[in-house]
Parts: sequence; structure tokens; C-alpha cells
Amino acid sequence: MDGESLTLSQIAEREGLSVANAGKLLWILNKAGLVQSQRGTKGGYSLARPANDIRLNEVIRILDEDTADRFCQTHAGVLDVCVHTSDCGIRSVIVGLHEIVQNALSEITLAQLVGSEAKVGAELHQIRKLQHQGSMRSAN
Repeated sequence: MDGESLTLSQIAEREGLSVANAGKLLWILNKAGLVQSQRGTKGGYSLARPANDIRLNEVIRILDEDTADRFCQTHAGVLDVCVHTSDCGIRSVIVGLHEIVQNALSEITLAQLVGSEAKVGAELHQIRKLQHQGSMRSAN
């Protein structure tokens, strides 16, 4: 992962994507500074920073523009604007859940996602356990 360079075709094949879709994703990630590309016979794409330094929330924020701020715009039904724009009972729930998810994703690095499902699951279980212990301490 760190320092490893893969061609666009290799990435597409490994991830089950078309070369065109992989190219679009890598262009976005390159533009955001998460990956770097090198041309030539030994060229390809590699992480711009060590996998330990890249948080999952950063990657998702770059690839997914549907944030809590845009929720009301993207869920307006058949209207141009949601009928509950000025007073919404669910907005605080959506924003709160988004915050919880972002906090959880900010604790996970790309390096922690490498390996078998069982290994990654065990690692994430440890993170949740530590977070739970921390929240219990702050509640006391």
C-alpha cells in the first residue's frame, strides 16, 4: 500500500471497476492530493501520504458530496425546496447522526482497512471499545 504504485488497469481490475470509472475516481483523489500519479513505464498511482495518515472520513468527504448540509436540498421531494426548510423536526437528527458517523470515520485510517474482513473487524471492534470506555469516563 504505502509506496506501492499501481496502474489504472490494475486498480480497476482489483476493485471490479471499469477503467473509465477508476480513472474518474483517481482523478478526483489526485486533484484532492490523496493520490499521486506518475507517467511512464514504471508509472502508476500511489498514495500521496502514508496510509496511517489518511483517515476514512477524508476519503469519503472527497468522493461523496452528499453531506448533512445538502440533505435538505437533495430530499425536497417533487418540489424545488423542502416544505420544512424553516422548521424541521428531523434536521437535528440528521445533523447529529452525520456528526456521529464523521467522528467514527475520523478514527479509522486506510492502513487499518487492509487485510481480511476478520482482521479489520477485530481492529474496528477495538476502536469502538476504546471509544466506549472514553465516553464512560467523560460521563462520570
